[in-house]
Amino acid sequence: MGREKRIHSFKPVVFDEAKVLILGTMPSIKSLDFQEYYGNKQNVFWKMLFSVFREEYSDVYKDKLDLLQRNRIVLWDVLQSCERKSSLDSDIIAEKANDIKGLLIEYPHIDTIVFSSQKARQYFDKYIGQIEGVSLLTLPSPSGANARMSFEEKLAHWQELKNKV
Repeated sequence: MGREKRIHSFKPVVFDEAKVLILGTMPSIKSLDFQEYYGNKQNVFWKMLFSVFREEYSDVYKDKLDLLQRNRIVLWDVLQSCERKSSLDSDIIAEKANDIKGLLIEYPHIDTIVFSSQKARQYFDKYIGQIEGVSLLTLPSPSGANARMSFEEKLAHWQELKNKV
């Protein structure tokens, strides 16, 4: 079996007065196809965010980005590129990290990094590590692959996000 095709993450969704940076690992195949963060309908990321901030859910990507801006949230991935044969984080090989420290210098109001999965946190710890003055919070993956928790159980953890923005 040959090497898998190299894939690249999206540019960060950033806002000047952002307080929180949410980091995933790498966009799924469907997200890359749609060119949208968390574009796979099996991933409940957006439904959770709308629920956390008590707003009516919208499937329109611009509305999702507006939700981020209203709540001063930046969205990005720990990894800039990797090789992967499926959307599973466990299939990631030959990864390269994004310049997260550079982003934090450019957006100094960010004081909290939230990881949307354990794997995102593991890659962050491997390539970046602790950053002075920035608190870290790891939340349960909103991915459909994380079937051991119900939506309500995941949402209970994601409610912590409200205290960070």
